[in-house]
Amino acid sequence: MMHLAAFLFTPGSHSAGWRHPDAIAESDMDFAQYVRIAQAAERGKMDTIFFQDTVAVNGSAALDGVSQFRPGQGRQAYLEPTTLLAALAVVTQRIGLIATATTTYNEPYNIARRFASIDHISGGRAGWNLVTSQIEDEAGNFGADHHMLHAERYERAEEFYDVVASLWDSFGEGALIRDKASGVFIDPSKIHFQNHRGKHFSVRGPLNVGRSPQGRPIVTQAGSSGPGMELAARTADLVFTAQSDIAEAKAFYADLKARAARHGRDPAHVKVMPGLMTIIGRTEEEAQQKYRDMQALLSDENSMRLLARLCGDLDIFAYPPDAPLPPLPLSNAAQARQRHLVEKAKRDNLSIIQTARYLGTSLGHHLLVGTPQSIADTMEAWISEGACDGFTLLSAHYPVPLEDFVALVVPELQRRGLFRTEYTGTTLREHLGIPVPPNRYEA
Repeated sequence: MMHLAAFLFTPGSHSAGWRHPDAIAESDMDFAQYVRIAQAAERGKMDTIFFQDTVAVNGSAALDGVSQFRPGQGRQAYLEPTTLLAALAVVTQRIGLIATATTTYNEPYNIARRFASIDHISGGRAGWNLVTSQIEDEAGNFGADHHMLHAERYERAEEFYDVVASLWDSFGEGALIRDKASGVFIDPSKIHFQNHRGKHFSVRGPLNVGRSPQGRPIVTQAGSSGPGMELAARTADLVFTAQSDIAEAKAFYADLKARAARHGRDPAHVKVMPGLMTIIGRTEEEAQQKYRDMQALLSDENSMRLLARLCGDLDIFAYPPDAPLPPLPLSNAAQARQRHLVEKAKRDNLSIIQTARYLGTSLGHHLLVGTPQSIADTMEAWISEGACDGFTLLSAHYPVPLEDFVALVVPELQRRGLFRTEYTGTTLREHLGIPVPPNRYEA
């Protein structure tokens, strides 16, 4: 059985998707539209929905303020995702609820409390996407002149996770007695203090939220650099990654699973789910026409700005757009995504502008254009050849592409016995087949 997550990156993962005639303009700020999207994913029996987050307006780190501010076409205003998860928990019943919260610009106690609360509110469907901030625009909103260096971000993230995970184990089984007759509310012997003192954090604990329905929320991780893979292998239950080539995906999958085993974990309990964007037609001709229509909306200028963010200190605009992608200095933003683009450009002999368009089309994730049958063929091949455990589904815009996937591709996957026809569990852990972890203080 493959796993499926709906990646809700409003107003769309195609940088010009918001311009499409079918796109709902308010999909980024209107809660009713989020409800429609989440319920569509739940109709499709997907494991979870998945929200990305950035704590800045992209492109806002301008040289001299407004005169240099070039924000691009979309993804500039959207609801804070953990708040949104709590609201969506009330209007959904089974689907998992995952949101990003950066370890670079948050504190462990707040994050532990927030996601434990969502897990209780949702009845055990919460997940935390543990990431280090890659967007350099964020630094200026948190008292920093410069974005924290890549290595330091991951060092902080490692400690951040340890504190959060230990806080989630603050309450032992049966700690909250609530005995009216005796007047005993809590058993102090089952309350665990962390007393953590590390390089980045000092946290006494305990957390003031009881142990959650899943034991602790699912942890996901989206870094694919060396440090990112190590963090994922040690901490993550679900890994969101970017590969557009099956050989590359198989290598990543084998590497990540081996790292998990070296950390003493069961590799089967670490689900690898690369991003996948689909453009679906009932015929191949219809699908290709939809793709051409979408690409006609794509701005080369905006695509180049997306690429420039991953070029380190290199001024990519100084090069002819039809020239090959030059060697790039190491970026302090998303190093794994930068490496993916370099390898993609080399493998497919892409020019600078072609690489930029590739990034603008699907954020560097795998793109499939075709019929439900041909899309299912590729998904089945990736699963059967050991390239992934499932897919994180990107939509060019909302809500039609996701609704098309639910209406057309999900039944094809179900017909082949590749995907569930009904939910058999109630928690996200049960959907993913990952057991409840023991309390570290009582194991």
